[in-house]
Amino acid sequence: MKASLSQALGRNFLGASPLWYKQVILAFLIINPIVLVVLGPFAAGWLLIIEFIFTLAMALKCYPLQPGGLLAIEAVVLGLTTPEGVYTEVSHNIEVILLLMFMVAGIYFMKDMLLFIFNKLLVKIKSKIVISLIFSFSAALLSAFLDALTVTAVLISVGVGFYSVYHKAASGQSANKSHDLGKDDSILPINTEDLNEFRSFLRDLLMHGAVGTALGGVATLVGEPQNLLIAKIAGWNFGEFFLHVAPVSIPVLAFGLLTVVVLEKTAWFDYGAQLPDTVRDILNNFEKEESQKHTNKTKAQLIIQGIVAIILVLSLAFHVAEVGLVGLMVIVLLTSFNGIIEEHRIGHAFEESLPFTALLIVFFTVVSVIHAQHLFQPVIDVVLNMPTDRQPIMLFIANGLLSAISDNVFVATVYINEIKAALDAGSITREHFDKLAVAVNTGTNLPSVATPNGQAAFLFLLTSAIAPLLRLSYGKMVWMALPYTIVLSIVGGLCVIYLL
Repeated sequence: MKASLSQALGRNFLGASPLWYKQVILAFLIINPIVLVVLGPFAAGWLLIIEFIFTLAMALKCYPLQPGGLLAIEAVVLGLTTPEGVYTEVSHNIEVILLLMFMVAGIYFMKDMLLFIFNKLLVKIKSKIVISLIFSFSAALLSAFLDALTVTAVLISVGVGFYSVYHKAASGQSANKSHDLGKDDSILPINTEDLNEFRSFLRDLLMHGAVGTALGGVATLVGEPQNLLIAKIAGWNFGEFFLHVAPVSIPVLAFGLLTVVVLEKTAWFDYGAQLPDTVRDILNNFEKEESQKHTNKTKAQLIIQGIVAIILVLSLAFHVAEVGLVGLMVIVLLTSFNGIIEEHRIGHAFEESLPFTALLIVFFTVVSVIHAQHLFQPVIDVVLNMPTDRQPIMLFIANGLLSAISDNVFVATVYINEIKAALDAGSITREHFDKLAVAVNTGTNLPSVATPNGQAAFLFLLTSAIAPLLRLSYGKMVWMALPYTIVLSIVGGLCVIYLL
């Protein structure tokens, strides 16, 4: 009886994840208190960061919320941080949490319009390079005025829509039938190769788009959450922020788009997949069938979605309210005018965003440990004690490295406050402060594309419904982001040295 109960407990722990993975997580939970006692909280804190990154890297084996959450709970129990410290980090990032809760759900109610527009683009434009540039530049342009997570939600919605259309067709099922996209059991053997190529094709587009959010997000005051913080402390308005950052952001955008072309031409780093003709035909037929099925009711719904999309862009561009509150407005408008009034239909919109919101709270707990144990302080001290002329590039590098393993908002907060304190103390001039502020902004936005945990948009993509469908793992994202990491870091660094 005991053996059977213990076996049941073992099977239930982290569900269907592999046995070795369960054993590793249990080992982490056992080792952490030992490291804390033997080596102290500084070493235990860094070990926790490494363990949390491991759970993100294994996201396709087990959603990181559960193992990461267990590590976060243990960190609080061991005193590496406190419940108050966690709450402080969460409250400081309430804008991001509201955004995830409501804006992502708002995009869900726009998916018909988005699929309609992007499907036309995909079937009309034959060149993979052109469609890749459209995805990257559109993501960059939108991220300059909207939030990168909002843009990523659009990319995910479009990707799932395309994948759903072909996966159903490849399984011999109608587009309107309920279907499990996560299982390939019903895929007809003749379609297996095309499905794999289509996965690679969509993976390319999503990665180009995700990096595009960083290319545009760095450029403006509203592009990323830390940009607002930096602008507030520096006293820059929208135009001033753009002009200060432009010597870095404009060349980086140009080289980022050039990288898109090079990757698609050379097929390096697993890029270059083409859209199979059979898939293009199916998407084309789907577009024609949907157009023929459009009634006055569906046309009216698309018109409403288009109008609300314009309201959304204008609301975010002029920052009439916090992004999450704008998202709630979008939900109310779209559901009201398109007749979606049943609770269960509204509830589906939150299925994508709320698990990631919970994961983000766990992430903020890890950030709270970084804060409480001053894990980054040695790096901060070294950089700020360097000669003045070397500080901008060293800030760029330090912010990039730390943002790649931590939260770029947290890293930016630490550094901008430190250099503001130096300015207030008279240690640096206002002109030098402006250069350092740009270095902090670009450092937290550009090299951080190296890892999914470096950019919230990347982390959202990794843990979204589309990632397992396209076999987009942590390692695959790091590999496909590597050429961008190299180009953005080198070009950004050179601009910081020579153009600021």
